[in-house]
Amino acid sequence: MTSIEVDTPHGPARAELHCAEEGRAALLLGHGAGGGINAPDLVAATRAATGAGVHVALVEQPYRVAGRRAPAPAKQLDAAWLAVVEDLGERWFADLPLIFGGRSSGARVACRTADAGEAEAVLCLAFPLHPPGKPEKSRASEIDAVENPVLVVQGERDAFGRPEPAHNREVVLVAGDHSLKADVDAVHRATSEWLTRVLRLID
Repeated sequence: MTSIEVDTPHGPARAELHCAEEGRAALLLGHGAGGGINAPDLVAATRAATGAGVHVALVEQPYRVAGRRAPAPAKQLDAAWLAVVEDLGERWFADLPLIFGGRSSGARVACRTADAGEAEAVLCLAFPLHPPGKPEKSRASEIDAVENPVLVVQGERDAFGRPEPAHNREVVLVAGDHSLKADVDAVHRATSEWLTRVLRLID
C-alpha cells in the first residue's frame, strides 16, 4: 500500500494505492460524505478488485484531508476528483483502462464525472437515489447519464432508495441498510463477479 498526495484546485487530496500483481485496469474509489476510505464496503471492493487483477486507488477528497466533516459542494468534489484521475492516470496508471466508483456521495461523484474522466465502467456502492423520506428529490439523472457498464450494490433496507436496473446497469441487493456493513462478503462477491465481466469487455 502506498499513500500519495495530489494537488487539486480545492486543496490537496490523498490517494491510497493498493496494487494488484498484474494490473489489467485501475479502479478509483471515493468515500461517502461523512465517512472515510476505511468503510467496510470500500475495503471489500478493494479486496475484490486486487484479487481480479485491478489496481485500486482509494481517494480522499480535500475536505477530508483538511480535517473537515462537512462535504464540499458537488462542483468542488467533481473538480478535485478529476484532478486526481488525471494525476494518477499519468503517474501510476498510464495506458490502463480506468473504472470509477465509490460509496454514497462518492458514487454520485463517480457517475457525474464518468464521461469527462473517460471511465470504462462505474461501481456504485449504496448510491443515494434520494434523501431519506424525500423520494421527490431524485438523483436518478446522475446515474442515468452513465452510458458504460454500471454495478449498483445496495442494501435491501436502504432509506436512500435504490436505482432501477437498466440496459447497462446491474443492481445487486444485499442484506442491510445504507452502510452495507451487514454482509460485506456479498459486496465482495458482487464486485468480483462484475469486474470479471467488465474486464472481458475492456480487454
